[in-house]
Amino acid sequence: MATCARNALRWFICLLFAGAVSSPLGADEAANTTAVKANEFLNSIGVCTHISQGEDHPAKVAECLTYAGIRALRDDGPKNPKTLQSFIDLYKASGAKVVLLPKNGDIAASLDQYETLAAAGALLAAEGPNEPNNFRVTYKGAASSKETSMPVALFQKDLYAAVKADPKLAGIPVFHSSEAGGSQPDNCGLQFLTLPDGAGTLMPDGTQYADYANTHNYVCAHLKSMSEDNIAWNAEDPTLKGKWDGMYVEYGHTWRGKGFDGYTPAQLETLPRVTTETGWSTRVGKGGHPDAISEEQQGRLFLNLYLAAFKRGWSYTFIYMLRDSAGQGYWGLVHTDYTPKLSADYLHNLTTILADKSSSFTPEKVNYAIPNKPAIVHDLLMQKSNGTFELAVWGEQVKGASDIIVNLGGTFASVKVYDPTIGTAPTQTLSNVSSVPLTLSDHVVILELVK
Repeated sequence: MATCARNALRWFICLLFAGAVSSPLGADEAANTTAVKANEFLNSIGVCTHISQGEDHPAKVAECLTYAGIRALRDDGPKNPKTLQSFIDLYKASGAKVVLLPKNGDIAASLDQYETLAAAGALLAAEGPNEPNNFRVTYKGAASSKETSMPVALFQKDLYAAVKADPKLAGIPVFHSSEAGGSQPDNCGLQFLTLPDGAGTLMPDGTQYADYANTHNYVCAHLKSMSEDNIAWNAEDPTLKGKWDGMYVEYGHTWRGKGFDGYTPAQLETLPRVTTETGWSTRVGKGGHPDAISEEQQGRLFLNLYLAAFKRGWSYTFIYMLRDSAGQGYWGLVHTDYTPKLSADYLHNLTTILADKSSSFTPEKVNYAIPNKPAIVHDLLMQKSNGTFELAVWGEQVKGASDIIVNLGGTFASVKVYDPTIGTAPTQTLSNVSSVPLTLSDHVVILELVK
């Protein structure tokens, strides 16, 4: 988790990687598509908090999470045992589960915290050390350094084994150590979840590190104030060697020095993965970004970011961070006084429109298509447990707009059009239609389809 000392590095982390953009997908790629469950998309929405550091007030955090519809939070393993109860109380108030970082070098203490949260139903996942390239890991008397990541590797291996051996943590996944793969100076195999045979690393074949790859692919990376199209879409590309600290440079071919080989592009496409930090600051200065964006831009971008990540196979996305702070920076969805920024308002609208709490159904198909779809237009078909389809269609266009037609592959009795940047009521209601014209620019609209 970021600290005050770390935030001087924040802008630098966002400038690390440079490269090409991805090619557009086919014009009719979505035809005859099976919907994903709206509830599962909503479960993927996360945010980073600073409760363990004493910066965020748990009760106010719970109110903000409830308002925005955020179902997951990420925070440090607390030094004060009483803080664990704060996470449990927060979970009971908001329903948001916790991804908890470990105690530095202490497996037993980390396990104890995980067990406490899990017993209350409040634990979503255990996570390995945060950015060991920036924060040294000390384990069994040895410390990670510019010369070796071996303490990180040994700790991550033992943490994984301990969680999996603990019956009190049955079903709890382990997230990899963030940035550990890309930054390792020696080849400890941290670019893998499980070391394959013949990997040729310093750790033995078969070593298990994690269930999910874990990146900090900040969407602001090396970009000047929303200057390019498809910023969120490309940041979530699992194979792109681009401007973002993404899957390729962490798990494909690592970025430090000459780098070490990991997974192939085909393997990266299907590797289980999470983003535990991403975002963009709305203010230049301490902890901010040298090319901060407006609150309006941030609000629209974050909607695209959550949707693009889920569409491209990321199980969870945690935006850094919930609340603006003079110490941690102005990356938040809410202001320093916990009042919502536009990013929280727009997310509230989106999660209200998509609201659902059940995954106990088999999703159906819609034979829809977007003929001649521009490269800046993306789509995600979701279905609620009541059978209603929710088709998210969004643009990632910096300037101007694109006119498209969504062919629905059949006649729907009712189609409601929602714009989360306007509110939670439909902006248009259509009856007995088989196609819907849209003008898209830089944010999502939702088509609610009822047969």
